[in-house]
Amino acid sequence: MQASATNFPEAFSLRGETIMITGGATGIGQAIAHSMHAAGAHVVLVGRREAELAAAVTAMGERSAYYVFDVTRLEAACEIVTRIEREQGAITCLVNNAGIHLKKPAVETSSEEFEQVMRTHVFGAHALVRAVAPGMMARKHGTILFTASMASLFGIPLVIAYTAAKTAMVGMVKGYATEFSPHGITVNAIAPGWIETEMSRKAMEGDPARKSKILGRTPAAKFGLPEDIGWAAVYLASPAARFVTGVTLPVDGGASVGF
Repeated sequence: MQASATNFPEAFSLRGETIMITGGATGIGQAIAHSMHAAGAHVVLVGRREAELAAAVTAMGERSAYYVFDVTRLEAACEIVTRIEREQGAITCLVNNAGIHLKKPAVETSSEEFEQVMRTHVFGAHALVRAVAPGMMARKHGTILFTASMASLFGIPLVIAYTAAKTAMVGMVKGYATEFSPHGITVNAIAPGWIETEMSRKAMEGDPARKSKILGRTPAAKFGLPEDIGWAAVYLASPAARFVTGVTLPVDGGASVGF
């Protein structure tokens, strides 16, 4: 986020940025990766499934790399960040996108299942923030992004653990922003509406009433595309958003304000 960016292309360019994206091989994470890569960034994907990671990097080509890593390995967060920075350069943007979904009635959601969801979305994200933030502070330059959810903004049935995790992110963004922004680091989140991804399709399998309800309460009357989230992420990571921090940006076709 260079203060000298004064014209249109420069304001939205990510040239010179090295961006680490968790869960970046598929769905929304992949769309964020492709958009940021198109904006000029060097993109580093991190995830558990090597075949998907390799395919995503092959599709992007130069200025991309991947590392197999499970974000729930909290104790190894510093190790993977150190390795990436040694091999790819200083991480200037972290996108905490990795997540798992659990569709289940609240009274049937076990403590173990609840903990697993929280460990991925919340504890894993925090471990990586702790690992990357000191370097960003030292350089007085950095961006941290979270993929939140409509579940961060209002109640959705059958996803209580996911709701807890995604709601926690909104608070984390505000807290991190307050601490880190004086050091040149912005921290924001995107709350996607209902986007056409494999995860969203699974969440609505065998539940046509739910799909109808979603479309009925979305003023745009359609599902979003993954790239709608990708370009929003580019904006929040770019010089154009250098004075935007602590924000959760809904990209939802109006779902969070519609009736």
